[in-house]
Amino acid sequence: MAKETKSAYAQAGVNIDVKMNAVGSIKQMVASTKTALAIGGIGAFGGLHKVPAGKDQILVASTDGVGTKLKVASLMNRHDTVGQDIVNHCVNDILVQGAKPLFFMDYVGTSKVDPAQFKQIVSGLCKACKENHMTLLGGETAEMPGLYPVGEYDLVGTIVGAVSKKGLITGKSIRAGDVILGFPSGGLQTNGFSLARRVIFDICQCSWKDKIPGTDQTFGDALLAVHRSFLRPVAKLLERKVRITGMAHITGGGFADNIPRVLPKAVNAEIDRASWEVPTIFKFIERQGKVDRDEMYRVFNMGIGYVVILPKNQLVKATNILRAQHQPYSIIGVIRKGKGVVTYKN
Repeated sequence: MAKETKSAYAQAGVNIDVKMNAVGSIKQMVASTKTALAIGGIGAFGGLHKVPAGKDQILVASTDGVGTKLKVASLMNRHDTVGQDIVNHCVNDILVQGAKPLFFMDYVGTSKVDPAQFKQIVSGLCKACKENHMTLLGGETAEMPGLYPVGEYDLVGTIVGAVSKKGLITGKSIRAGDVILGFPSGGLQTNGFSLARRVIFDICQCSWKDKIPGTDQTFGDALLAVHRSFLRPVAKLLERKVRITGMAHITGGGFADNIPRVLPKAVNAEIDRASWEVPTIFKFIERQGKVDRDEMYRVFNMGIGYVVILPKNQLVKATNILRAQHQPYSIIGVIRKGKGVVTYKN
């Protein structure tokens, strides 16, 4: 019997059969995310999706990555949450402009496809896509030995959503006196992990299995906490005709860099840092890493994942809706006359 020879490509580090079998194994899972506007399934050169009805519809798109949170996932050998992270991150990014998601596409780059790891990643993508009512329309899985460290990978996503011209939120209508609401994050979301890992693992020599002092939560669980989607509460506010003048997703750059992206140049956002309880993980990083307080609020979300700005006369209506949705919130600040920047109180 002739001995089967290993392909030259496989000897170079890329096994096409393993990759294609891995992709084939997740087809049913991906198909479960299909919405009414999606056409066909995965496997074609391009994903197909109907254009939303209505001449006034604007498409809104965004691309982002999970970043070095993936280093923690690899350290813990747990990959079922990072797919949720990237989907929810992208959903929040287009939600700021009032857009609802239509479909999502992913990119996984790795040195060598690990079928079990790959299936965990895709399970997270599918879970979040279904929760956000959109189709996982397709993606790319690339093996590049020598570019990525063995056992590690990169995860990037692209989202496309839609909003009507009338429903587009730009921040131009923000005025002095408007109220700033903050929705709590689940943790670090997907930003600041290079600093967090340095403080926790390098400076403090902690293990991901160790508990954060004063809590029953491990560092690993805190760091891998899922980046929340704020689609449901915000969509409900918009459906009930609450007049939202601006929104911001608190990602890399914290308050100082993200809120000004929607502020008119004639106003400032004054944030009261005493208006919510900062989660313990951030306090640990600040104290043990001897990080300046203002830098903490620029690197991390500090417990506030999403900001909604609205006129004061909309506050009662908005809070009643949020309570009915069981959505926690804090009134974290106010809009004042200024120069288009964030200032802090306390």
